[in-house]
Amino acid sequence: MKIVIIGDGKVGYKLARQLSADDYDIVMIDSNERKLRFAIDRLDIFCVHGNGVDADVQKAADVPHADLVIACTSADECNMLSCLIARKLGARHTIARVRNPIYFKQIGLLKEELHLSMAVNPELIVANDISRLLLFPVASKIETFVKGRVELIEFTVSEDNRLVGMSLAAIYKKFQIKILVCAVEHEGKVFIPDGEYVLQAGDKLHITGAHEAMEAFFKMHGKRQLQTKIKKVLICGGGRVAYYLAARLCKIGMHVKIIEKDENRCEELCDCLPKVTVIHGDATDHDLLSEEGVENVDAFVALTGIDEENIILSLYAKSQGAGKIIAKVNEDRRARMVADFGIDSIVSAKTATADAILSYVRARKNSQKSANVETMYQLVDEKVEALEFIVKNETNYTGITLKDLKVKPNNLIACIVRKRQIIIPNGNDSIEAGDSVIVVTMEKHLEDLSDIIAQVQ
Repeated sequence: MKIVIIGDGKVGYKLARQLSADDYDIVMIDSNERKLRFAIDRLDIFCVHGNGVDADVQKAADVPHADLVIACTSADECNMLSCLIARKLGARHTIARVRNPIYFKQIGLLKEELHLSMAVNPELIVANDISRLLLFPVASKIETFVKGRVELIEFTVSEDNRLVGMSLAAIYKKFQIKILVCAVEHEGKVFIPDGEYVLQAGDKLHITGAHEAMEAFFKMHGKRQLQTKIKKVLICGGGRVAYYLAARLCKIGMHVKIIEKDENRCEELCDCLPKVTVIHGDATDHDLLSEEGVENVDAFVALTGIDEENIILSLYAKSQGAGKIIAKVNEDRRARMVADFGIDSIVSAKTATADAILSYVRARKNSQKSANVETMYQLVDEKVEALEFIVKNETNYTGITLKDLKVKPNNLIACIVRKRQIIIPNGNDSIEAGDSVIVVTMEKHLEDLSDIIAQVQ
């Protein structure tokens, strides 16, 4: 599969790194020679120097024979025009990163006119991720499958948690709630547990199930965060993520305050978000944060354009007693460094964009196989993948009970959704044609559901 990536920024480089590792034929276009040299030295890809909206440059990158063109420069207009030219030259599919709220509001029309296969809005994706975390504050990360009906939640087991010392089998038996622990991160090691695993303080768990089952489970073992709904939210930074997030939170009745140091941007936010309190000022001024009541907010969200600033602001807010702490950190290395600093949740527009595009690429590649990849997320610093497959027709593994299917090590069938019914499977359940099947795996590059089946007994 030949893929051309236009734009060697953070998103473009991350996509090139992951797709080239998956053995896709990758060509990258960028006007910055230094960035291209950096990519060539580290990745097995071909690079073309030039402007992505130049048809001659696209021809040099062999766009006319490309299966997919991904335009992810910093300029929406460049991305959309690049995709239009690529389709005119013969590219089979195109994806554009479109971030401007005005453009994205009419994305249906633009997709049709520009013949886009997909449009990705990183800031909107991140805003939706944050809003889910605020609605379910016990979680440090939430991913969704089957159009939001199934959740994959990450949370850390505290020392005072009554589950400490219990095996997973004992937990399932005692609580009788349909959830499943899919992956555990313990002292830096990641694995898919069996029922004999005993939970320990500090374990980071990834749990799947329906939202209602998750709520019931956490309430049963006494998570106090669930008892207090988040009402007051303080956002530092008034960029696009803040706009999308504030608009969403206001609709569900939360009181939102945004601190933004650019006066013109403050005026724009006041015009388009009349229910939001917008403060003109520098969020790094701790006196201003105190005046705005940082110690009394239920949630603090750091969304400035600088990772280090978001980290420092979050740590300060935590020291002052703010409730749920969320920081936007786009650089992977920085996110790993601060994972244990006490920040409740870290979100990344770069990662959200890459996951959305990788899901599409996997789906296109295996469209002729027995099961399509519908959704994909990378967990635990890309050590684990969670994938949603849609089983298109009957195969050698459908209609057979799971106890008679031998699944390869380090793979787990976590959930089956059949006609809106959510099934946390046991040995007596089976996979049927039409099912959505969620798989958690420590293997990379799964393309078909059959890849995890060792044999049928």
